[in-house]
Amino acid sequence: RLPNARLVVHPRGARHMIDPSALWAGASAVYGEAVMEQTYGRLRPVPAERVVEAPDGHVVELAGRRLLCIDTPGHARHHLTVYDERANVCFTGDVFGLSYRDFDTANGPFVLPTTSPVQFDPEALHASIGRLLALKPDAMYLTHYGRVGHVERLAADLHAQIDAMVDLARATHGKPDRHAVLMASLTDLYAARAAAHGWGQGRDALRQLLGMDIELNAQGLEVWLDR
Repeated sequence: RLPNARLVVHPRGARHMIDPSALWAGASAVYGEAVMEQTYGRLRPVPAERVVEAPDGHVVELAGRRLLCIDTPGHARHHLTVYDERANVCFTGDVFGLSYRDFDTANGPFVLPTTSPVQFDPEALHASIGRLLALKPDAMYLTHYGRVGHVERLAADLHAQIDAMVDLARATHGKPDRHAVLMASLTDLYAARAAAHGWGQGRDALRQLLGMDIELNAQGLEVWLDR
């Protein structure tokens, strides 16, 4: 049970760890109650005395290793990236996008932004990616999924895709079938970029692999558009 463990969390997220009811309700609204139950079980609250709030610049000393907490909004306002100074790598959560090994080619990893509901902010996301790039890390460790190199190329890909996704969302404004149009446009965007990356399996295979991500990205872009 690790009785001496502490939870280090962004100040905006601390209260949701102490009382996860609002977090659960928000996530369930996106993914559905059944999926949440199957995937996570039930979230248990963390005792307040075991929660450590980590504002921008907070350092965790772990057996002589400095872990720098960096405020990186854009995907969500409560988002932290952890920079391991000794290893010169970043643990990026969702701010450096998604990268599935299915899309790796001779050109390296493929990445796409995640704009899932409800706090996507393109300007903040651009700034956060730029801030991490300024550290000149050797690699990024993504929640979804794993270690990726080619950091400068992937950052450029993310910047370009964020702008393209925002343009696609704006083009659907006011359309009665906005969601379906945006889903199709995002699929076309990712399929074209994956093909340019050397991935040869085609649009239908991509749609099968990224169906949930395309759905969530479309939802998040629509929330941003309506804000």
